[in-house]
Parts: sequence; structure tokens; C-alpha cells
Amino acid sequence: MNGHREQRARLRALVASGRTIPVPGATDALSARLIEAHGFESVYIGSYATAASRFGLPDTGLLSLDDLAAQARTIVNAVKLPVIADAEGGFNHPANLWRTVQAFEQAGVAAIHIEDHSGTGKHTELPQRLRPLEDAAARIRAAVEAREDPDFLIVARSDANWISGDLEDTMRRLEAYAAAGADMVFPTLVTPAQIAEIRRRVAKPVMIVDMPGGTLADEKRAGASIVLYYAFSALVQFDALGRALERFKATRDANAVPGYRERVRDFESFMGYREFAERARRYGAS
Repeated sequence: MNGHREQRARLRALVASGRTIPVPGATDALSARLIEAHGFESVYIGSYATAASRFGLPDTGLLSLDDLAAQARTIVNAVKLPVIADAEGGFNHPANLWRTVQAFEQAGVAAIHIEDHSGTGKHTELPQRLRPLEDAAARIRAAVEAREDPDFLIVARSDANWISGDLEDTMRRLEAYAAAGADMVFPTLVTPAQIAEIRRRVAKPVMIVDMPGGTLADEKRAGASIVLYYAFSALVQFDALGRALERFKATRDANAVPGYRERVRDFESFMGYREFAERARRYGAS
């Protein structure tokens, strides 16, 4: 538990530093460990990657609180980095939102984001809906009041600009969520100029999703505090494994797949097989 508190305090300090922090999305414990090994300062696990990696499903509102909290726990247990997790729309009525916060705090994550999107099929062309502003703000207020660790960050996400392109509605919502106590605001599908306007009007650090075609330098110039590369591991794994399987199928020779045979020792070293053997010998294994 003390480790979780340290991770939360570290994430809060990162946000307060004024730097722009890139946070790659994991799919599982292994990808999270690789993110950590390559020197990143935080890791993200969201519903998009969880639906794909854990269940082989699209992210269309099927996942439960327990599904997301359980996956977040596996990520937390694999790394020493602070973990940011997706809490969808909070799952519960504001009066019961304490249960959502409790589940993620007990899982050990450092931050959750709660969105005002109420529909399903967010990544489809189906009609999308937003919660009424008052209900969404009440969810943020309830989450802030429910947390036990004051360093556990509550991030308020608004999909208003994504759904309607209405920046003024986005502003009203983010201002209301900030007033409800959110530690950060998270507008989706916004441009650098829009981020600058949000930062001018809303006195909270800004979290964003990475900008297609943009670089971290672009996101830094826009004034983002945290940038979630939410599908990084899922899409890279999909591409790399798909290419490897295609080559194996075509050649009927697994030796022709780059990385398969020659990386066994690297992989087992990374996973800690040697450390296990040392522990086994220490405790008397023959």
C-alpha cells in the first residue's frame, strides 16, 4: 500500500512539474514492463486495450467495473510506475460512485479518468450521447469526495468536442468539472489552438490523447500536461504479430520470422528466469 501511495505522489509531482509527460498505453503486464524498461514515467491502461487484449472484443461498452479494475491491478503489480486507468463513465450513480473509486484505489492505480460520454460504440459511426452536465459534474464531485488517498488523481474527461465539435459546450463542461474538484481536465479530439484556449479558461492541468500526425513536441507546445498514447501497445502488437504470423504461414518456417528464435535468451532474461533460479538455490532447491 505504501508503494501505491508513493506512485500516486510521484504522478501528482509529474503533473505539477510543468513538463509534458508521454504515457504509452499497455495491453497487459508484459507490455507495461516494457514501457517501464524503456524509461517512461507512467503507464496507461484503458478500455480499448483491455477489451481487445483480455477478451478479443471491440470497446463498445461491454466491459464492467470489475473487468477494468482487475486488468488495472495486473498492470500495477507488474511495474513500479504510476498507472493511469480508464473508469469509463464511472459505472455507478453518483451516490454509489464511491464503489468505483474504491475498486481502482484498491487496485493500486494512481489516477482514473471519468467521462461524460453515455453511449456505446464510441469508435463507430453510431449516434453518440453525452450525459447532462449536472449529472456528469456530480459524478466528478462524488469521486473526489470518495477517494481515501488525496494524491489519487480524479481526471474529468469530456467528449463534447468529439461528438458535436462544440468547443463552448466543452468549455462549460470542463469548467463545471473543475469546480466539482477534478484534478485535471481531459478534452478529446481537440486541436492545439483549442487546448490553449482551454488552458486559458480552465485553471487545471490538461490531459489529452496523442494527436495523429503530431509529435510530443507539438503536444508540448499545445500545453498538454499528460499525453495518453492509449492504443500504442495494442496497435503495435497487432501489426507485429500479424506480420510474423503471415510470414510463418507463407514460408512454413518459423526460423524465417525475425526475433522468434534469436530473442529467447533476451526474453527470458527480461522476464527474470535467472533471478528465479538464484532464489531457488538460496532456498535449497537442488
